[in-house]
Amino acid sequence: MEGRRSETGFDHDLYALFPTHRPRPEGELKELERIWQNPKGWGLLTVVNNNYIGFLYVATAFLFFLLAGILALGMRVQLAAPLQEFLPQGTYNQFFTMHGTVMMFLFAVPMVEAIGIMLLPQMLAARDLPFPRLSAYAFWAYFVGGLSFFASLFVGLAPDGGWFMYPPLTSIAYSPGINTDFWLLGIGFIEISAIAGAIEIIVGVLRTRAPGMTLDRMPMFAWAMLVFAVMIVVAFPSVILGTLLLELERAFNWPFFDPTRGGDPLLWQHLFWFFGHPEVYIIFLPAAGLMSMMVAAVARTPLIGYRLNVLALVATGFISFGVWAHHMFATGMPRVSTGYFSAASMAVSLPAGIQVFCWIATLAAGKIRWSTPALFIVGSITIFVMGGLTGVMLGMVPFDWQAHDTYFVVAHLHYVLIGGMVFPMFAAFYYWVGMTSRNALSERLGNWVFWLMFSGLHITFLPMHLTGFMGMPRRVYTYLPDRGLDMLNLVSTVGAFVIAAGVLLFLVDLARNFRFTTEHDAGNVYGGGTLEWLPTGLYSTRSIPLVKSREPLWDDPEICDDVAEGRYFLPNSATGLRETIITSPINAEPQYLQLMPGPSPWPIGAAVFTAVFFLSLTVQAYAFGAFGGIVAVVCVLRWLWETDRPIQQQTADIGGGITVPIAVTGPTSHSWWALSTLMVVLGMIVFMGLFSYLYLFGIHPEVWIAAPPLSQSAGIAAALVGALGLAWLSRRSMATKQSGEFPGQVPWLASAIAAGLLGAAIWWDWTGWSAAGLVASASGQGATVFALLSFQACTVATAAIMALYLGFRSGRGLLLGPNSVTLDVVVRFVSYTAMQGLAIAAVVRFFPGELV
Repeated sequence: MEGRRSETGFDHDLYALFPTHRPRPEGELKELERIWQNPKGWGLLTVVNNNYIGFLYVATAFLFFLLAGILALGMRVQLAAPLQEFLPQGTYNQFFTMHGTVMMFLFAVPMVEAIGIMLLPQMLAARDLPFPRLSAYAFWAYFVGGLSFFASLFVGLAPDGGWFMYPPLTSIAYSPGINTDFWLLGIGFIEISAIAGAIEIIVGVLRTRAPGMTLDRMPMFAWAMLVFAVMIVVAFPSVILGTLLLELERAFNWPFFDPTRGGDPLLWQHLFWFFGHPEVYIIFLPAAGLMSMMVAAVARTPLIGYRLNVLALVATGFISFGVWAHHMFATGMPRVSTGYFSAASMAVSLPAGIQVFCWIATLAAGKIRWSTPALFIVGSITIFVMGGLTGVMLGMVPFDWQAHDTYFVVAHLHYVLIGGMVFPMFAAFYYWVGMTSRNALSERLGNWVFWLMFSGLHITFLPMHLTGFMGMPRRVYTYLPDRGLDMLNLVSTVGAFVIAAGVLLFLVDLARNFRFTTEHDAGNVYGGGTLEWLPTGLYSTRSIPLVKSREPLWDDPEICDDVAEGRYFLPNSATGLRETIITSPINAEPQYLQLMPGPSPWPIGAAVFTAVFFLSLTVQAYAFGAFGGIVAVVCVLRWLWETDRPIQQQTADIGGGITVPIAVTGPTSHSWWALSTLMVVLGMIVFMGLFSYLYLFGIHPEVWIAAPPLSQSAGIAAALVGALGLAWLSRRSMATKQSGEFPGQVPWLASAIAAGLLGAAIWWDWTGWSAAGLVASASGQGATVFALLSFQACTVATAAIMALYLGFRSGRGLLLGPNSVTLDVVVRFVSYTAMQGLAIAAVVRFFPGELV
């Protein structure tokens, strides 16, 4: 960056540069509107702008909330009286499984991710998140996959093994139909969408903040979404691996969970709950971020304990990964393990308590403006605290042994999730609706919505604590009369319909008042102080402000006018294309100008054919599935083709005398950060796979056979190290070229040969284990070894496709030195694949040891 600055950030004189400029010409605003305009009619399917994608994302997630709620009403009718015959047992099991699955996988996580995609660019004063086409792909994959998964209910193929899918109940012996396969492949597919959104959010929060928005000035929701996204990339690979392993067992008889052949059903619980317990906090933390922002607005005072809240968010994310076996106290774990996980369960409640007390202190210090958001905020705190107290009770091992798998757990779960996520979501709907609607929602109807939902929740779930104490187990479709459960269950059913009445009234409010718009919206109805309330269009803010505080709108009453008149950064398009400023991750100093891709049909095409691939695997139409997978890959490559475009202009003036480069590579590049995040995801899948291998080795060492000879291992290591060297040569040969100079064929050929060495290493490894007598279907060792090698083979295939793509771009003269984002990404991915192969080979050959 050229301009005045100090070692610690901006020179304070830089602040004096704004807003001293004259108002910008009207033509600049029209040019921004032309560049950022979206297609009309059917072309809207190709939009990638966060205003549209975020709105569609939120609407779809809310649709799944309604669908799952309808399933819950059916279940409550069935349980309203003993020996009820409203739902047959098989249908009830499908309703039960789909309700939990849809609420957790298709509503809760996608909803908070969707709110993030909608709000974050405005909160950060960015033009958009850094990968808008990735956001579009994530949405369409979720939309198509989610609806296809839910439709299985209407043809009798919905899963019926519970949202947790414990084997051996879900093994092929006990669930021979394809119902379970719909869950395994469908959820695995949907998690791809969640991880894509998480990568977008991590890079967006760290790299697209407005200049001056240091980490200490970020909105609390941005902090919450950052921790949320990091937790997703660490936790979700575990459930992706679990679903893949169980599907491999069902499809090819690989015994990961069969104890008679060296597997263990408890391995599934470890993999699932390593994801499942952090999942609760993954859902809660973004809602907590929303609460922190809304509490400040309704109390009309800055949030008390801002830094404490940030530390609490980070601590919650960290501690939550040490609590997964909290769900396994009744499985016969050693006392040392139960003691550790019980203590961790107590510890994770402390940061949540810090946030609650900060909210209460803020409300007490300010002057509350009672409104619908304020009611939902206070109601959320009340309900969440009640659920948290019962959570502490369940964290005590003796109590958990008594209440485990009873309706007491059902009550606890719903108090925590509804108080910690659903009520903040409704508060956010009322608070932020002014960003997307011409009209605000009705305060009068909003009050009715709150009181119906608040009272209905207690009527429904408070009696469940008693039914749990009285011994009513979870997951049963009926019960016997005269056990003292009749009236309590009837009351719970009435309460469920009271909640439904509140949600129905909310839909009436939406129908009467909500009118989607990207301009002329209702505005800042509740007087928030953060940047999302600046005047906006599809290009986000008219100009990107220099941020000086946590509540810029409260501290600078003129900022809205100054932004609207283009007196800050990037008041126009410096290149005639869509752009946003990439800033440094800590101090938010401008580093370079990112060129943003526009509307494209390829993300939706990639999403549809990715769904075709997974759904075809479900029904064992492998040829059609291969076709869908190939088309999906082609669509992805086509959408990427124009994102690394060579341009003549090397620098741009973004305002205030600041000149920045337009294209960069290396750690400064946002693409570097995105690939690093993806490598964490892949690394976590391998890490959990190696954990599975070692776990089964520790339980069944007697079925393990010795590894292939040391000489073969040396050859495999040499091939992988050679691939690393060729990747380095590929990057080095590019770096020596001048700007705009064609480097010849060496870069892509070196990458392609490196990919070939990676493939050779996999072949030698696979054949070596086969020659040693290892059979995938014979033992847990064979299953895990060949599963790890299969995953490595998929990673190698991806690296090969990337190398060929690089060669095709080189052949078209688009690979120009010294900076090529495409080459940078390919080289780093090839290098990662080689190191991943070394890690897998080392672990599986070290345990139990090699032949001499």
